[in-house]
Amino acid sequence: MQKFTNVKGIVAALDQANIDTDQIIPKQYLKSIKRTGFGPNLFDDWRYLDKGEPGMDHSKRKLNPDFVLNHDRYQGAKILLTRENFGCGSSREHAPWALLDYGFSCIIAPSYADIFFNNCFKNGILPVTLDSHQVDELFDEVLNHEGCQFEVDLPAQTVTTDNGQIYSFQINPTQKNRLLEGLDDIGITLQQAEKIKTYESERAKITPWVFN
Repeated sequence: MQKFTNVKGIVAALDQANIDTDQIIPKQYLKSIKRTGFGPNLFDDWRYLDKGEPGMDHSKRKLNPDFVLNHDRYQGAKILLTRENFGCGSSREHAPWALLDYGFSCIIAPSYADIFFNNCFKNGILPVTLDSHQVDELFDEVLNHEGCQFEVDLPAQTVTTDNGQIYSFQINPTQKNRLLEGLDDIGITLQQAEKIKTYESERAKITPWVFN
């Protein structure tokens, strides 16, 4: 997992609450357990006018011109601004995979579903939580200024807007360290590699048949 320290880039404003994981990445794409390749299917039902299926050439599908991520102003966006309870629904880890593969490394919202929130930290995405009125202010800035960019600084725990406004956010120290060090669950486990090796060596003396 790549380390996350800060990101600066275009902000895409998705003004909708209670976006569930089946909208983030529809169920038909969950057959693969690879972490990459889901970007073209992010928000698939909203993004395209036809029904998507695995194995399709998505570059040839007709885009929905009314969906915000298809607007020219949001192309290349790195930060997703949205509303409360983002990532509700099923616990599929494919949801953060799709967001990351599309190009989003940071989400800003008033609240998240718990499982999705924790999955973000395990996959290199920073979910920033701000008060609803602060998110309202950010929406006003993004919607009224095409090409609006934010800078999100994880060590400082701040979001800085184009007009110089700074918003501070709170984050669990353990989850913050996960991102700063680029540690997924495997990476955290491997930090204890020597202790694991010592334990296995001792256990092999007591129960050698388990290790044969």
